[in-house]
Amino acid sequence: MTNKQHIIDRFVSYVKIDTQSDPNSNATPSTEKQWVLARKLAEELREIGMSDVELDENAYVMATLPATVAHKVPVIGFISHFDTSPDFSGTNVNPQIIEDYDGEDIVLDEEKNIILSPEYFEDLAQYKGQTIITTDGTTLLGADDKAGITEIMTAMQYLLDNPDIPHGKIRICFTPDEEIGRGAHKFDVEKFGAEWAYTMDGSQIGELEFENFHAAQAIVKVQGKSVHPGYAKDKMVNSMYIAQDFINSLPRLETPEHTKGRQGFFHLSSIKGDVEQTQLEYIIRDHDKDHFEARKEMMLDLKNEICAQYGSKCIEIELKDQYANMREKIEPVMHIVEIAEDAMEAVNIEPLIKPIRGGTDGAQLSYMGLPCPNIFAGGHNFHGKYEYIPVESMQKAAEVIVKIAELTSERYQ
Repeated sequence: MTNKQHIIDRFVSYVKIDTQSDPNSNATPSTEKQWVLARKLAEELREIGMSDVELDENAYVMATLPATVAHKVPVIGFISHFDTSPDFSGTNVNPQIIEDYDGEDIVLDEEKNIILSPEYFEDLAQYKGQTIITTDGTTLLGADDKAGITEIMTAMQYLLDNPDIPHGKIRICFTPDEEIGRGAHKFDVEKFGAEWAYTMDGSQIGELEFENFHAAQAIVKVQGKSVHPGYAKDKMVNSMYIAQDFINSLPRLETPEHTKGRQGFFHLSSIKGDVEQTQLEYIIRDHDKDHFEARKEMMLDLKNEICAQYGSKCIEIELKDQYANMREKIEPVMHIVEIAEDAMEAVNIEPLIKPIRGGTDGAQLSYMGLPCPNIFAGGHNFHGKYEYIPVESMQKAAEVIVKIAELTSERYQ
C-alpha cells in the first residue's frame, strides 16, 4: 500500500529537526524549536490536500479529511506528538538506514564501540530481513513519536489519493510537549470534534493499549542542620543521611528495574543535596487505583515515622497526581478497541493487547471526553541512543489507520 522510500524520506525529514521539550519551561510549546516542525507539518498537510488545516497559538496542528460516504459515520481522529524526550539529546540526529538487516550486531558508533545487539535487545532479531533505521550512537532517533506522525501523514495522503475507499470524516492532530506530560493540556477537544480517537504512540508492531498507569509525582524535601564538623556532636543533622533512610525504607524491589506488566513502582528520578537540605524526586506508578493510593499513603506514613525520629519538620512531601488509568473511560466504549483489533487482523498483524507501562496523551484525553486507545508506532528503545524502528512496521501502522477508517464506515452503514 505504502511506498517504502517515501516513508523513509518523510520520517528522516522529521527526525532531523530537533524538537526536544523542556520540563523546566512554562511556555507552550516548552521550546521554540518545536515550532519548526509544527509549521512544516501544517504546510505539508496543505500540500497533500487536507482541509481545515490549523496551527494554533500553542503549536497544536489540526486538520480534516472529509468523508467519502454519504451515510452518517462517527467522526474519528488520529493523534501523535512531535516533541522528543529531554532524557537524551535530539540535536543533530543522523539516522542510519540498514537495508535487509542480517540479524547480527549493528555498529552505531565504531569509535566509541556503541553496538545495537540482538543478544541484549532481543526484539531486534524478529526484524531480520527488514529495513531498520537506527541512530548513529550519539542521539536518540525520535521515532517516539515522529514515526506516528509519519504514519498518519502517509495514511492521509493514501486516502486522499484513493477516494474510492469508503470512510467518514477524519480529524488529525499533532501535539507538542507530550514527553513532559503536557501534550493534552491545551488540546481543544471540542474543536477537534471527534467521537473517539487513537494515539499512534505505541512501541512494537501489533501493540494495542487501552490501560495505563495511575501516576503521581512526589517531591521529598529533607531539612537538616549544618554545623562546623569539628563542633557538630549532638548538633549537626545531616539531611543526606535522613534522605538515605527514606530511600532505603521504601520497597527495594518495587522499582522500575524489578517490575513488569501490571506491577507498580516507586522510581527515584533525581537526588540533590547537602548537609542542610536534600531533595528527592520520585514518580509513583500503578495500574490498580487502590494500590496507587496505598503507595502514596506509604510515603506519607514513612515521612511521619522518620520525623518522629529526627524532628517533626525534617521532611516535607509534595504529592501531585499526574494522570489516571484510561481503562475506566475506554471500557464503556470497547467497540473502538475492537475496531482497531479487527483492522490489525485485516492487514495480517497479530494484536498485542497489554497495559502501557507509562502514560500517553490518550489517558488525559480520555478523561477530557475523547476516548483514545493507543496503537503501535513501531519503534523500540525509545529515549536513548539504542532507539531503532523497522520501516515495515511504519508501513503496517499506516495500513492500520486506513483500515480503521474503512471499517468504521462499514459498521455504521
